[in-house]
Amino acid sequence: MSKLFINSLAELTQYEGQEMGVSEWHTITQEQITKFADATLDHQWIHLDAERARTETPFGATIAHGYLTVSLLPYLWHQIVEIGNLKMQVNYEIENLRFNQAVTVNSEVRLRAKMLSVKDLRGIAKTRIEVTLEINGSKKPAYTGIITFLYHFNA
Repeated sequence: MSKLFINSLAELTQYEGQEMGVSEWHTITQEQITKFADATLDHQWIHLDAERARTETPFGATIAHGYLTVSLLPYLWHQIVEIGNLKMQVNYEIENLRFNQAVTVNSEVRLRAKMLSVKDLRGIAKTRIEVTLEINGSKKPAYTGIITFLYHFNA
């Protein structure tokens, strides 16, 4: 599926109820995990101590922070859809986020997205998007949930 280009509220509403697409695979590296730990001050050993994680966890390796994987949503979403003609985009809400499986270091993840609804709030598009973060080679996704973005289009 190729990247979608959308430039108006009217164009966005045409995708209501449809799968929007799937992003490219993104590899979660230890460097990315470590930088996220430093940025968030979350230095729990399951994220940083490779030897201990290998021997003391059921994962057999360090794992990405759940919130690191969530923070990839805008980046991966932008690989699926490019929204143009915008004043701004606002992250509004995450509903029913469920972490289903840990993402181990060097795993590849990708986003699958379906547009559940688009509402017109006086010219601002409120979009509810069902998201699934898939892990390459795993039947279970890293997480599932519904994200809401607000798109403020130019007149």
